[in-house]
Amino acid sequence: MSVNFEYRNGIIDAHAHVAQYIAGFTSRGELRAAGGGRAAYADGTTFQMIPPEMGDCGVSPEALLKVMDENGVEKAVLLQGQFYGFQNEYTAAAIKKYPERFTGAASYDPFCAKVEEVKRHLFRDLSFRAVKFEVSNGSGLMAYHPPVDLNGELMRRQYTYASDNGLVFVIDIGRPGNCCWQPQALAAAVKDFSSLTFVVCHLLSPQRGDTELLKRTLGMFAAPNVFFDISSLAANQRPESFPYPSAVRHLAAAREEVGAEKLMFGTDMPSNLCRDSYAHLRDYIIQSGVFNSSQLRSVFYDTAQKVYFSPAHV
Repeated sequence: MSVNFEYRNGIIDAHAHVAQYIAGFTSRGELRAAGGGRAAYADGTTFQMIPPEMGDCGVSPEALLKVMDENGVEKAVLLQGQFYGFQNEYTAAAIKKYPERFTGAASYDPFCAKVEEVKRHLFRDLSFRAVKFEVSNGSGLMAYHPPVDLNGELMRRQYTYASDNGLVFVIDIGRPGNCCWQPQALAAAVKDFSSLTFVVCHLLSPQRGDTELLKRTLGMFAAPNVFFDISSLAANQRPESFPYPSAVRHLAAAREEVGAEKLMFGTDMPSNLCRDSYAHLRDYIIQSGVFNSSQLRSVFYDTAQKVYFSPAHV
């Protein structure tokens, strides 16, 4: 498929992160900044978490804006999770400082004893209009809590709160084969909370060889209130490199099962920029042949604009 798509100043990155200071908590315990963009788990393992040119112990909104401006990205959605550590105040400050460039989601741990007070601050005082839950057993809720039923009482309370308060509900359920990957439970919740807009991160995180599984699973989510970001789709196919043939097959499956208009480009930057360039994470989608020019416009801009920047119109 030959396409003519002009991306300059016409992209929304629907999955990005800022961090005042790396302060995560994961299945390996706390995750702390180690300098030079590196991070250290409590078991002593270290790795490059942020490209050193983007930050030493964290990543600022200005560091993201530099990358965005170099790559034709107009806006970004700032999400959070336990990997970097919750950054609610820092994210809110970034959105307030650059309202034309950023929006974002708050995050909280629903097991907190004072969770209602936390939610009041996040969604009333800080005015977040979306909430993000990372529930994976690697660096999410199930990394340091017992497995949680995604259609059980605890999570249904969070869906109810989001629905009652007009929030967009963003959720990362981890990778297939893990206790956190509960598409049937999430699909049941999506059906019950039909007025709540859901965004499922990473296109359900398929790995190499998971295309048929992805096709079967996406069929559960062919609903008007469900969207997907495709961030880290390429990274999840390691050790494959650009142009990421397995990721392209997953994109084709998603187009067929839910439609291109339900997909949103994202990079999960800054961490994925340690492995590949922003240009490659953008261009493998454009060059894949999966989408025509109108569909690319939806993937790279229109859907994220509707879901995150004009949520009343979803």
